[in-house]
Amino acid sequence: MTLFKTAFNTLCVLSLAIITFTSNANPPKEIFWEDLIPKGHVQIDTQAQANHEGSDQNWVQPDLDAPVVKELNGQSVSLPGFVVPLEGDSEVITEFLLVPYFGACIHVPPPPPNQLVHVTIKGGVPIESLYDAIVVTGVITTETWSGELAQVGYKMKAVGVAPFEL
Repeated sequence: MTLFKTAFNTLCVLSLAIITFTSNANPPKEIFWEDLIPKGHVQIDTQAQANHEGSDQNWVQPDLDAPVVKELNGQSVSLPGFVVPLEGDSEVITEFLLVPYFGACIHVPPPPPNQLVHVTIKGGVPIESLYDAIVVTGVITTETWSGELAQVGYKMKAVGVAPFEL
């Protein structure tokens, strides 16, 4: 009878381990930039503002108090966007801003903080062209980050970067 109990307990532990592994092995949630804005919050259209040249006030980051979606904190996600390099060399980058449209923070004013993600990736990743959209996968947090270019509402520890494909 003891051998049966031991085998049964081992089977239960293995089953629990398999259930735990498969529940943790869920693919990342695909999100898009509108998912970073809380429902009901009226967001300023900074891309439209950026298209109107001439005024110096357009170069000020708007809506610094823009709220984040707290439910995203700690989730594994995939988010497409464009790269604004912060750290790295000519081969790989290890830290960058992920932005919703090309030129944000460089050629045009930065979007509100809830439309910027500060990304770090251990070991770095090569980026072929800053003109090309990418998809970043990793764990997103609702931590703020502030640098010379902008104030950011989200951070992500990336585990993968891939070209964006429609």
